[in-house]
Amino acid sequence: PRLHMPRSKGKMHQRPHRRGARDREASGCSSISQLGAGWTLTACCLLGSCLSVVPDLCAAFGTGGTGSTPARRRLPTNRLLPDLSYSPALNGHGVGAAGTTSLGAATTATFEDVAALSQDVPESDAVDDADETTKVGVLMLNLGGPETGEDVEGFLFNLFKDPDIIRLPKPLAPLQSVIAKFISKRRAPKSRAAYESIGGGSPILKYSNAQADLVAKSLKERYDIDAKTYVGMRYWYPFTEEALDKVKEDGINALVIIPLYPQFSISTSGSSLRVLQEEFARSKEEWGEQKLVHTVVPWWYDRPGYVGAMADLIKKELDAFTPEQIAEGTADGRQDCARHVLFSAHGVPQSYIEAGDPYQEQIQECVRLISEALPGEEEGVKVHLSYQSRVGPIEWLRPYTDDVLPELGEAGVKNLVVVPISFVSEHIETLEEIDIEYRELAEESGIANWRRCPALNTESAFIDDMADMVVEALSEPSQTVTEACVANNVGNLDLQSVDGQAEIQSAGVGGVGGDSELRMRMGERFNGRVAIFGVLTTLLIELLSGKPITNLLGF
Repeated sequence: PRLHMPRSKGKMHQRPHRRGARDREASGCSSISQLGAGWTLTACCLLGSCLSVVPDLCAAFGTGGTGSTPARRRLPTNRLLPDLSYSPALNGHGVGAAGTTSLGAATTATFEDVAALSQDVPESDAVDDADETTKVGVLMLNLGGPETGEDVEGFLFNLFKDPDIIRLPKPLAPLQSVIAKFISKRRAPKSRAAYESIGGGSPILKYSNAQADLVAKSLKERYDIDAKTYVGMRYWYPFTEEALDKVKEDGINALVIIPLYPQFSISTSGSSLRVLQEEFARSKEEWGEQKLVHTVVPWWYDRPGYVGAMADLIKKELDAFTPEQIAEGTADGRQDCARHVLFSAHGVPQSYIEAGDPYQEQIQECVRLISEALPGEEEGVKVHLSYQSRVGPIEWLRPYTDDVLPELGEAGVKNLVVVPISFVSEHIETLEEIDIEYRELAEESGIANWRRCPALNTESAFIDDMADMVVEALSEPSQTVTEACVANNVGNLDLQSVDGQAEIQSAGVGGVGGDSELRMRMGERFNGRVAIFGVLTTLLIELLSGKPITNLLGF
């Protein structure tokens, strides 16, 4: 297919400075949760707060949009690719028909039809080179992770510097880097030890690169689409900005953006999309739709291909229990089901959900869909859901995995398959937290036969479904980065549209995210500021004295 679209001729972005590292990359929130671990709760309480309050401030200082998924509208569309209704790779199903899953929100049509230019865009404005061939790119976003122990502190710094992880009040925003530096230095030794237990570094980049390469191969073999794929990491190399540099170098003029998180959260997909929005708004002459059109698939937990691939992996683990183990599962009469499945999702503070984060609702629906494809209780399989990676006294999504495992053991569960539902590649939260920490807890609790479902990694069914997702995204009405942020309540943004036609505040744009129900109580705002004051005071005392505040207080 050919697209009448100019080639990007803008100035190249400078490569970002080398910075960044972190201890658990599966979700930004996991690292938020660890803020309290290296800090002195007693000292912070004396100052009117404790560091573990900080994660709650992510929601406390402003997120825009509604708490529920807003009504979405479709405008007349111009598609990048011709009609794919009869593509053999879609098994005869048209894009968006039964058997496929529609995209998240589709609010603005920006892709231009192959046969004719949009009626809304004069040909003189839209055509720079009528002979230019459409160059398709796929940008896959992930969190990133330190590759060696030396990378850990820098990775943590990048994480805590992210305002979507710690949202400070505006007067304190200039101190974000100072706080990030202090926390990352204090957290680095413990995080390094965790990475050492899984080989010294995170494998997330290896898996993400492999996924990208295989998606490109699937697009070529099954659709005859020559697409270039790119991986952009939020907190470590290759950074999202570096991936955008390559997109420009390759002359890509049609870009599909896919966060590698099946479910949307403000702290993961939202943070990565925010980086893109800021870059696009900063350089409109390079990223405006006269140079490059783009669309986002903000979440995809309900795709039949993804659901089926997950169910197949779980079934393999369920089938691996021996007849003796199955008999053991009901031998004492306390359990009617011999086999149990525990979906362990990454947790986020409850305040995120109250601020409109769709994550919990999407996790629950995702588990329901996968469970429907598994054997039921009548076949001796029972399903459970919990949330992992919580640290600190504030309220996170419940029930907690480290509470559920002892409860299952006490109830007589002997055969358990644990499923990391928030992740599509192995990393520290699967290899260390689940495989080491939670397995030990389960066995201590009496769960004799432990199995862990692997992440999807490079499963062929998953890879092909990702390729199908790209084709559907190219063929459906587009959703811009800005629209995806607003529709999914990515707050505290001063967004400006790439084409300069609309300025977006938390009230929404184009009917998306227009009715904000997020009104912080004055007490919550005051408590949040007291908490930050306590943290900063503790930080200042320790920096000036060179000693932990507990030593100064005589503890």
